[in-house]
Amino acid sequence: MYLMSSWRFRFALVSGLPPLLGSWLAVAPHARAQIAVSANDNKVYLDNGVTKVVRDPPPDTLTVIDLRSSPPKVLAEIDVPASVAGPPLSVAIAPDESIALVTAGMKVDPADPSKQIPDNRLSVIDLQSKPPSVIARLECGKSPAGVSINRAGTLALVANRGDGTVSVLRIQGKTVTPIDKVTLGDDKAGVSHVAFAPDGKMALATRDGDYMISVLSIVGEKVEYTKRDMSAGLKPYGIDISPTGAMAVVANVGRGNGDSDTISVIDLKATPPRVVGTTTVGQTPEGILLSPDGKFCAVVIMNGSNKAKESPFHATSGKLLLFKVKGTQLTPVASAPVGHWSQGVAFSPDGHTILVQNMVEKEISVFSWDGKHLHDTGRPIKTNGGGAGIRASFKH
Repeated sequence: MYLMSSWRFRFALVSGLPPLLGSWLAVAPHARAQIAVSANDNKVYLDNGVTKVVRDPPPDTLTVIDLRSSPPKVLAEIDVPASVAGPPLSVAIAPDESIALVTAGMKVDPADPSKQIPDNRLSVIDLQSKPPSVIARLECGKSPAGVSINRAGTLALVANRGDGTVSVLRIQGKTVTPIDKVTLGDDKAGVSHVAFAPDGKMALATRDGDYMISVLSIVGEKVEYTKRDMSAGLKPYGIDISPTGAMAVVANVGRGNGDSDTISVIDLKATPPRVVGTTTVGQTPEGILLSPDGKFCAVVIMNGSNKAKESPFHATSGKLLLFKVKGTQLTPVASAPVGHWSQGVAFSPDGHTILVQNMVEKEISVFSWDGKHLHDTGRPIKTNGGGAGIRASFKH
């Protein structure tokens, strides 16, 4: 179903708004704007380790961030339905930066505003309009979560956590159309995210409900479940594939009961693909991403920062961890504290700037990284809502 919708728009109230507006409008359609988009959830908050629903919440938002400036700056902010439920890969940017896709996995229950119920919406945002605008809303499966666009910019895949499926979307310019739905399991499978291989002929889908990672084959617009399932760790969630397509990394978020959780490496050169290594990282690896050159892996762990203060597993901050990637081996090289209930991570196209979403603080930490030294710039980006999903625009 394809629905047109009218939305309220606004520019973020940042200093120097006219120059920022001019900068945004000056970006030619074919220029590489180098942006990041952050989906922000205003529906829920953390009350001493318990997630609660905000009474009469303001709209969720999408923040557009300029990665060319140092430090990065907010270009615009608009109302877009979003959700912190699911991996923080609930946004995707087309390779030509023409559109972004944002999923909304949960919404406030109109019958009981103290609770949430599954949503099924995906918003299409025109990033080239002045200001950016929501141009369409699609219906996916139940509780859509992770979303990815192939390198060609012609196909998108959406993981539907509530019904065990992957939605297939055709992209033609700025027109996005649902064309198929692939079933991987039942409604308990918890399909969480889908990542494309660089050649667009294969994808990997995580299933945190039954602890599987499924291999999908892609021929043109035909997406099929190969029946090849891999087992990495407890509750595989976020996943990313290297620029060469040789390997993938997956975050296993575990049961959230205080034990240290893991990330795993998948060898995609092997026939068939297989899990070849697992590394302990700490409590709840929510965000995971490979750098644009594939040389480093960034992991955001909650580290107990989302737990009640009286819990023996509580910590005063989350952590950003960086690993060096060599073949299928991961070696820890740097770490830094971040905020509370931290979510997604994104690299700038040159790999020298790293963004980390902090849900509680409603801000994005900004780090500089030169391959050896990780430095918190101390200049976070404020967002209207808790950061729930983030992606940057770069092409491997």
